[in-house]
Amino acid sequence: MRCMITFKILTLFPEFYSCLKSGIIGKAIERGLFGVEIVNIRDYSEDKHKRCDDYPFGGGAGMVMTPDPIHKAICAVDPEHKARRIFMSPRGQVLTQKKVKELSADEEILFLCGSYEGVDQRAIDMDIDEELSIGDYVLTSGDPAALVTLNSVVRYVPGVLGSEQSTEEESFSTNLLEYPQYTRPQNYMGLEVPEVLVSGNHGLVDKWRYEKALEITKKRRPDLLEKEGE
Repeated sequence: MRCMITFKILTLFPEFYSCLKSGIIGKAIERGLFGVEIVNIRDYSEDKHKRCDDYPFGGGAGMVMTPDPIHKAICAVDPEHKARRIFMSPRGQVLTQKKVKELSADEEILFLCGSYEGVDQRAIDMDIDEELSIGDYVLTSGDPAALVTLNSVVRYVPGVLGSEQSTEEESFSTNLLEYPQYTRPQNYMGLEVPEVLVSGNHGLVDKWRYEKALEITKKRRPDLLEKEGE
């Protein structure tokens, strides 16, 4: 079976991605639904200690990742530039469900994960197509952001989830946050499942779910409703 999509992740910390061996993601990889290649940038460093960072020109705190190991790693794993090359960065375009769906149509995605105080701009200028952020906050490296992006994208790969309906009904797919979910037991410590959900009337269930989604969105993310009207 040919993988629907292949991810190539360039990182200084390949051990971070051991979590990909478990859960839904791990099972999907085992079944060949998508591929993941973890690339250690240090393997492309010519420094005898495999250093990939140096002091920033102009001064300042921290260290900056040098361009040469990054450039060589990217050229090695994507020599014909077939992949969409993404640098995970807090200054990038913010990841949205719309962007996730766009990315899911690609056949290859390369994530460059920076560490320390950042990445030499020349590596970005030479080898990166776009910068992507998962929110207005800063992480110790781009690795958690790459993992979040990968996880959200593969949900659109056929066969990864139990039902394709899952991606259609969840939060942000319709500019509404998701409605509340309930399962057995029907009564838990005096808290009852809403009667409509056990009524068997699918029309009423759909109506209740829409109304609850709208109520929650108005309260927590009214900006999403403004986007719907644009």
